[in-house]
Amino acid sequence: MDALPTEERVTGRSIAKASRRAALLDAAAQLFADRGYNGVSIEDLGAAAGVSGPAVYRHFPGKPSVLAALLTGVSEDLLEGGRAVAEAAASPEEALRGLIRFQVEFALSNADVIRVQDRDLGSLPHDDERTVRSLQRGYVQVWVDELARHLPETERSLLRRKVHAVFGLINSTPHTTRSSTSPRELAALRDLLQDMAWAALTV
Repeated sequence: MDALPTEERVTGRSIAKASRRAALLDAAAQLFADRGYNGVSIEDLGAAAGVSGPAVYRHFPGKPSVLAALLTGVSEDLLEGGRAVAEAAASPEEALRGLIRFQVEFALSNADVIRVQDRDLGSLPHDDERTVRSLQRGYVQVWVDELARHLPETERSLLRRKVHAVFGLINSTPHTTRSSTSPRELAALRDLLQDMAWAALTV
């Protein structure tokens, strides 16, 4: 049997490696959410992802880098996604409603990550924590800029407080929903959160 071309072999290995790395991050989100960062070992992460503990080190230098990759990746995705929503909108109102939908969907789909961030952000190495907080400030700024365009007479300091309050509202959801929550209940919750967030921003 002929061997696969080098490019195809490399691509296959790269895809497999990326898949294992993603599996490790998914496992980390669930384990850190359930037990807390300090209650999870490298061996636990490997077992949950279906690899040996030492194999985890092929993807991450250690447990701190797993937490850093998880929270930094999510923060980058939020900032990139928020900017894309704002840039695609035809008006400030459309941008704000799009940002609300985007954040609500994130909260309902990433309950474990939100719980990890709430509890374990301070466990990050200093430089990684600074990076995550910088990305988060950038994401908040996207919201504040659009809200300022929608409410141009309102002071920026108040607009920023409004945005933080809305994040608190939306991101509290992972602490109250359960895995047994039905699709119908989630749909109703999604609509409720969007309506409440819009009211809070524009009151």
